Formats: sequence, C-alpha cells, structure tokens
Amino acid sequence: MEFPPQLRIRNATVEDVRLLRNLMLEFAEYQRMRDFVTISEETLARDGFGPNPRFRTLICESDGKPAGYAIHFDFYSSFEGQVLFLEDLYVCEEFRGQGVGKALMAEVAAVALREGYLALRWEVLDWNQPAIAVYQRLGATFQDDRRQVRLEGDALKQLAAAVG
Repeated sequence: MEFPPQLRIRNATVEDVRLLRNLMLEFAEYQRMRDFVTISEETLARDGFGPNPRFRTLICESDGKPAGYAIHFDFYSSFEGQVLFLEDLYVCEEFRGQGVGKALMAEVAAVALREGYLALRWEVLDWNQPAIAVYQRLGATFQDDRRQVRLEGDALKQLAAAVG
C-alpha cells in the first residue's frame, strides 16, 4: 500500500505529551465528548512513557505538521489470546481524506503482525459513518452482538468496598 510521500509515522516520545493531549482534545471535540476529558499531561507521561508503559502512540506528520495519532495497547482475549487494541485513531480535520487514517491503521496492523498478535480490535461510535465506511472497506468485522459496559465513580468504589 502506497501512502503520500509527505506522510511520516513515528513512535511518540515523552516530548510529545503536550501535542498528544492537544490531539486528544481535538478528537474528543470531534466525538462530542470534550467535557469528559480529564487526563493530564503528567498522567500521559507516566502511563505512556514511564517505566511500565500502559499504551503506545504513533504520530503521523504531513510535511512536518501533526496530522493524526493512534494509541494502542495489549488486550487479552480468553477465547483468542493476545489481541492489539486500538484505543484512538484520530486524523486532524485538515488532513482527512489524504490517507492519514489508512496509513495509521496500516502501521498499527503491521505492529500487530510483527509482534505476534492474533487480531486488531477497536470500537467506533455508531454515528461516525465516515469511519465505519473506511473500516468496512478495510475488511473489518463488526461485532454488533456485544454491548460496551463501564463501571466508574461511586459504583466502582461501592463494588470494590464489598471486598472489605
């Protein structure tokens, strides 16, 4: 797969934390979820670039300008084994339609294969038809029989307190 020559994908470093958080804020705005972003640069630095990184990030640049990013991490399936989970895939508005998203997806897929993962897994919001169309063209399988579940805040604390 050929991508435009001006695109460069690289691994993020701790020096990219401010850029990464800004890109995350743009992504949250696009997803209509800006008010939910609470992560700090300090947390990103610790969790992504500390002694035990919990995620990895790829940054795509076009002619030296940030064009998008992808965050991925290990995920273990009791049915399949080791899977790579793609948490975020974001393309800055001015670079959409220029192959940035596909280039980032291809790089994450290459990481998965190089490192022996069995699959690549991610989520997409049901209203995001442009992304859904791209994923369909890539040959992705949609698992509509599953529901996303989340326990947080007081409910999380209350359940944990049952261990007592």
